[in-house]
Amino acid sequence: MNWKFWNRKNKEGKKKKSATREWVDAIVFAVIAATLIRTLFIEAYTIPTPSMESSLLVGDFLFVSKVNYGARTPMTPVAFPFAHHTMPLIGTKAYWDGIKLPYYRLPGLSDVKKGDVVVFNYPMEADSPFYRPVDKRENYIKRCQGTPGDTLSLTDAQVYVNGKAAITPEMGETSYMVQTDGSEINPQIVTDLHLSDVQQLTNTDYMMNMTKQAAATLKSYSNIKVVKPNNSIKGVYDPEVFPHDPHYRWNVDNYGPIIIPKKGWTVKLDTLTLPIYRRAITVYEGNKLETKGNDIFINGTKTNQYTFKMNYYWMMGDNRHNSLDSRFWGFVPEDHIVGKALFIWMSWDDNASFLHKIRWSRIFRGIH
Repeated sequence: MNWKFWNRKNKEGKKKKSATREWVDAIVFAVIAATLIRTLFIEAYTIPTPSMESSLLVGDFLFVSKVNYGARTPMTPVAFPFAHHTMPLIGTKAYWDGIKLPYYRLPGLSDVKKGDVVVFNYPMEADSPFYRPVDKRENYIKRCQGTPGDTLSLTDAQVYVNGKAAITPEMGETSYMVQTDGSEINPQIVTDLHLSDVQQLTNTDYMMNMTKQAAATLKSYSNIKVVKPNNSIKGVYDPEVFPHDPHYRWNVDNYGPIIIPKKGWTVKLDTLTLPIYRRAITVYEGNKLETKGNDIFINGTKTNQYTFKMNYYWMMGDNRHNSLDSRFWGFVPEDHIVGKALFIWMSWDDNASFLHKIRWSRIFRGIH
């Protein structure tokens, strides 16, 4: 007797999937798999602005590791796949913030280190007009210059951390004043040395961005008389610079010292420290802070100190005079950290001719 007739009957009676159903199943599986990979392991990212030039160029396509610092679990779980915060074409929100989960990060290979090139969510999008959740804020990429507990300052554009000069990025740019003998600068030199934001001020005077190496080369040309850094003067107050308080006569090249908050660190609060740490206490750590005369109240309790719940970082662009970074908006909280930039997998130059659009020399280049 054939005891397998039951199996044969079930197989014969089973309805075969239609081609449409198979396609749907395949697409659903692909979306779930890609989402898990992007969330937990690695994600592609494109350089949209020149704030990291010439270390990273506009049109560089990067892979960003979520593993190095530990993957951050979604805080806004209901979202359209592969859309960050805005739906393509229609421009509406690509997420629903009716459900919010607490911040949690899986164990990583290391902490964020000074000198790392880091992708993070732009902290200022917590404010009007966006009011976006942390993980749906715009992605920014900068170099970490200060880690939790560090004391950071700038003197004549040189970064100092805990009293020691930090390593200046080899391919970082800054603005220079250039004086010629009256002749124009050859456009081919502008291209070859990657001179950017070139502004002619007089018949002989120019201002432009370039690397230190490019400045040395430019100075060697016979028609170039002067090439010198265009640094802000120490003591001149720039109101656009964080914490936007005239008590601090700081600017983009002469800044600090400032202490970067560390989890568990207690800061004394007074008229000098409050402008620096108020945003971290209220916006990033969710407390209600009020001042009544000389008294400070946090969540209704009078106090003169605060203990931080998170670690914070100081991020700066390598293109020091063309970067919106921590000098303008302050600290980056740990829950905003997305991942570490690993390498360039493609580089595309929109301004080049058709045959030279791809920057072949940059493909699969590591990021340092």
